[in-house]
Amino acid sequence: MSTTAPNGAHGYADLIPLWSTMTGDEKHTAAATSTLDVLWVLYDRILRVSPSTADDPERDRFLLSKGHGPQAFYAVLAAKGFLDPTALANIAAFDSALGFHPDRNLLAGVEISSGSLGQGLGLAVGVALGLRAAGRTRPHVWVLVGDAELDEGSNDEAIAYAGAIGLDTLHVVVVDNESASYRQHGGLAARFATAGWATADVDGRDHDAMHATFTTAHPGRPFAVVASVEKKDS
Repeated sequence: MSTTAPNGAHGYADLIPLWSTMTGDEKHTAAATSTLDVLWVLYDRILRVSPSTADDPERDRFLLSKGHGPQAFYAVLAAKGFLDPTALANIAAFDSALGFHPDRNLLAGVEISSGSLGQGLGLAVGVALGLRAAGRTRPHVWVLVGDAELDEGSNDEAIAYAGAIGLDTLHVVVVDNESASYRQHGGLAARFATAGWATADVDGRDHDAMHATFTTAHPGRPFAVVASVEKKDS
């Protein structure tokens, strides 16, 4: 597990102090805490994007579909230099770029404005298709969704279409904290596998296991990883 970073950069151990600077009436703390480790592994070890390449056409794209409760996302972006850590203390203030839902027009490194659940996976399919049409084969598209978000029917079309066309630059991480109203028969991964996706399950708190899983080869198929974390408090 990465806990430090070179050259004065922020490491994993800095995330909680960064998080703690964000105060106010945030009603989706469980949604944020469930994603913290997945976000860190993606930005620390997987995604080919940095503050200096945030507008590079060849960058990897990360879409936060689970956009409510974005404190974990903001903390990781601050740790990685996409935003000034001092801005975290001003979250959701009138003049702040950090709202209770992330806004792509206000923050560098934010690919989509999100918060309304069920939209990110369909948008990720569109981004991957656009890159394919432009002949850009290097960028990978990653989207983080929640298990409850998969209750939204719009995801079914995205899952079926991406699997049918073998959209192998597309990667989905489903953070499962058992908050869905309708549990998938056979497990969440089965929903993707039956549509032709490569799938895997992983501990959503184990950084090394996630890194190994996220880098698994899946030629000719999109890839869905179900990252399980502790059950959401009722």
